Amino acid sequence: MCGIVGYIGQRHVVPILLEGLKRLEYRGYDSAGVVYVHGGKLQKYRAAGKLGKLEELLETVRDRDSHIGLGHTRWATHGAPSELNAHPHCDCSGDLVVVHNGIIENYHTLREELQGRGHVFCSETDTEVLAHLIEEHLGGGDLVKAVRQALKKVEGSYAIGVLWAGQPDRLVAVRNQSPLVLGIAEGGGCLMASDIPALLPYTNQVVFLEDRELAVLKQGEWQVMGLGNGRKVVKEIKTIEWNAAMAEKAGYRHFMLKEIFEQPQAILNTFRGRLDPETGKVQLPEIGLNAVELKKISRISLVACGTSWHAALVAKYWLEKWVGIPVEVDIASEFRYRRLLLDETVMVVPISQSGETADTLAGLRLAKKMGAKVIAICNVLGSTITREAHGTIYTHAGPEIGVASTKAFTCQLTALLLLTLFLGEVRKTMSAKNRKAIGHALLELPALMEQELPRLQEETARIAEAFTHSRDFLYLGRGSNFPIALEGALKLKEISYIHAEGYAAGELKHGPIALIDRDMPVLALAPKDSVYEKVISNVEEVKARNGRIILVANAGDKNCRRIAEQVITVPLCHEELNPILFVVPLQLLAYEIANLRGCDVDQPRNLAKSVTVE
Repeated sequence: MCGIVGYIGQRHVVPILLEGLKRLEYRGYDSAGVVYVHGGKLQKYRAAGKLGKLEELLETVRDRDSHIGLGHTRWATHGAPSELNAHPHCDCSGDLVVVHNGIIENYHTLREELQGRGHVFCSETDTEVLAHLIEEHLGGGDLVKAVRQALKKVEGSYAIGVLWAGQPDRLVAVRNQSPLVLGIAEGGGCLMASDIPALLPYTNQVVFLEDRELAVLKQGEWQVMGLGNGRKVVKEIKTIEWNAAMAEKAGYRHFMLKEIFEQPQAILNTFRGRLDPETGKVQLPEIGLNAVELKKISRISLVACGTSWHAALVAKYWLEKWVGIPVEVDIASEFRYRRLLLDETVMVVPISQSGETADTLAGLRLAKKMGAKVIAICNVLGSTITREAHGTIYTHAGPEIGVASTKAFTCQLTALLLLTLFLGEVRKTMSAKNRKAIGHALLELPALMEQELPRLQEETARIAEAFTHSRDFLYLGRGSNFPIALEGALKLKEISYIHAEGYAAGELKHGPIALIDRDMPVLALAPKDSVYEKVISNVEEVKARNGRIILVANAGDKNCRRIAEQVITVPLCHEELNPILFVVPLQLLAYEIANLRGCDVDQPRNLAKSVTVE
């Protein structure tokens, strides 16, 4: 979600930091900054916007001779993109700086405590509390000890780099649930970075930090220790053989595949700090509406385009079932062109990955004008939609570079499920038992998904070979998995250019069944849920007409092999989470087919990542 670079050695540091940040700009690109030691003092430069703005600023700086420093490129999570919110962040004295990737969950509490003790804050970020916490423990003159003591109070995920003018011969790096890797260069240089691409111009010898490990980098030496106990940790230096293009993708062939595999962490980031693991209760302070206002809501209107519209369709099932409130789902480009019945009792929820989708933004503005309460679901902090909505539920998917959305979609589903649990609690429509069951299942989902992804890729790669030359596809689903059938068909269309349609399985006999033959593969979603028997009956209708069937079903389902030519199995989970889990093999199947067909997976023809025109 952000990019960190650090260097200490014999070379001039500023060019190294800038080159490293260029190679990490895909991780974040709304602001950037560097800091280095010159004349015994820290020199800090920051700029809002893409990295070019920082480069222009540094071209005007004369005193750039330094051999130690840190750099950062930001993907905003706390505080809008601006120079003040850009990293590095410093303590009250300005002698200590921190760069950070991750989310400090308890930063509100820490900030209030620090302000109560006289600390003055200059930004809206969660990161700045780290600098002030470390400052409080620097009395002994030991930076490593101060960092360890400060982080005892911190909850959340972080990869951090720390530089202090009081000990200008070292950098301190710490990892916890956010990536950080060290580079060991010839001539005694040591580097740190969020990802390998930043290191490759200088070394292919790397050390991967694990969670709760702290590293000290000096000229010609480095050491890793446990964050909690301070004991030395023996680390293996590994040789990286990727080329630069592969490195940006962390060894994956395409960004899309990388982003599919990033989904467990992205989902975890989206519910982390919001979902109580004990009770299943959800906290959404950024929603912008109080309990009284939420109880007055009589109807919810979900507005979105493309993949986000499919997320909205899934949420309709959740919200109506657990909140007991009527829900409408509109394609944003059609929303304004009918007679809208909106007032202050209607909650309008625009959903957009970029926060700049023109049709969705236009619908938001009209809804506000008519008096509706607007709560956005978005991945980009400070985007137009988030600025104009009354409140926002941010998805913490991080940058999504592949045009075909994957992790942004599953994070939207996660955010919409959190909204469902939150409204069910506020409006007293959901029992504590059900809320806790769904909440616990969501907590377990990232680990389950991470465990299954390698196997699912193998299965879908094998199956894809049999359908590479298909011209048409039919996707079937029922209930909350009907929108997942639509999403699966969309993914195949987007990146493989195969014509595909998604249908509610019960609609098969009302027309589409006429298309069934050996040239029309049919993919059906059949989780063990309340409509399982109905879906199996619909699949039997395809089988009776000699159709080619791919069945996505739960592991252990004995019907699968009897009915289908190909089977993809998915672990059993809580019924409400099936849409999030079942979309993963559909993403992978589309990817594998497109890859075999030689298509440009990351940048399919005629498409753009953010549709900012109507």
